[in-house]
Amino acid sequence: MDDLVSRKVLWRLMPFLMLCYFVAYLDRVNVGFAALTMNRDLGLSPAVYGFGAGIFFLGYFLFEVPSNLILERVGARRWIARIMITWALISASTAFVVGEWSFYLVRFLLGAAEAGFFPGIILYLTYWFPAAQRAKVVGTFMMAIPISSAIGSPLSAWIMAATDGAWGLAGWQWLYLIEAAPSLLLGLAVFAALTDRPEVADWLSADERAGLVARIARDRRETLARHKIGLRAALVHPRVLGLALVYFGISTGLYGIGLWLPQIVKGFGLSTMETGFVTAIPYVVTAIGMVAWSRHSDRTLERTWHVAIPAFVGALAFLAAGAVTAPVPAMIALTVAALCVFSALPTFWTLPTAFLTGSAAAGGIALINAIGGLGGFVGPYLIGWIKDATGQFGLALTAIAGFLLASGLLTLLLGRVGVARPAPAE
Repeated sequence: MDDLVSRKVLWRLMPFLMLCYFVAYLDRVNVGFAALTMNRDLGLSPAVYGFGAGIFFLGYFLFEVPSNLILERVGARRWIARIMITWALISASTAFVVGEWSFYLVRFLLGAAEAGFFPGIILYLTYWFPAAQRAKVVGTFMMAIPISSAIGSPLSAWIMAATDGAWGLAGWQWLYLIEAAPSLLLGLAVFAALTDRPEVADWLSADERAGLVARIARDRRETLARHKIGLRAALVHPRVLGLALVYFGISTGLYGIGLWLPQIVKGFGLSTMETGFVTAIPYVVTAIGMVAWSRHSDRTLERTWHVAIPAFVGALAFLAAGAVTAPVPAMIALTVAALCVFSALPTFWTLPTAFLTGSAAAGGIALINAIGGLGGFVGPYLIGWIKDATGQFGLALTAIAGFLLASGLLTLLLGRVGVARPAPAE
């Protein structure tokens, strides 16, 4: 692909997609900040909160594959718009939960509504970028997660402090209502502005469109010729299932830290506003590190170790975080853990697209994200359950380390049996 066309596509699509993912992740994890006062107001124990925060991923699991197959059929523009509008409305309704069962219901429905968004975007990027560029592209897109957390942490703390008691609503209720609004507006914008495929991109010249379509078509033919995997085969393929288990372990760390970090930091004796700023620190570091790591993966055309090394180092960091009690060493360890978990993700998502294409990619990516995403249920619930049982977070963080270690080892095993290397970009 011509570098000028590649940059043109990147600048046209990526800022908008990152903004969508920014608000998606904010709506998914703002429950972690709401919990600072919501749990007390509703009488939710750590175990109940952990289960409710994680049950999002059960809804996500059930509807992930069908959602991505629908996107492949009807196009990203209409389906991503539908996803964003429905999740915005359900996220806002979290402001009106009254106890554990309504909390469970809304979180489950939010997961069902958002199902297909992330794997849909990963699939969408394969329409526009060849395999050799995807770690960098996915890394740039996923940088929206740490940016969302870095900005969203102090923003959420400020919203809760500034709005508490207004119109008879608590600060955590206003948090859900205010942060759902951008998702609703962006959902409408997606329907109006997103381009489904290069073939209909009127913002590219005819020659640019033809060259891009030819390069992506060649990339798909090469992938299909090497692996010959259709949709049905993809859904039961051992490598797909293996990658789902790798992602499961990574997700336990990703959402374990994402949904509990504000409460861990608050436990250092900080105010809500102080918690917001300190919680942002790991994500500022992560936003820089994950892009650098994914670019290095593309330059070297190496994928397996670029997933395994962060998993191993992240496991050590979680062990360290669980072993220390002083705030500064604990935050350093948690920052390294967050950096490693996030740095593994962009390169990880190049692995399924290296041997899947078309409807097989749609189904396979969604299945990996669905099964692997269940780690987002296990991680938060496990932390809450252990916190309830022990009164501390230390043993819970040690347990999360075990999942990351297993992911690193499984990644190396899959690498030995043929996780494909990308062809060089032309």
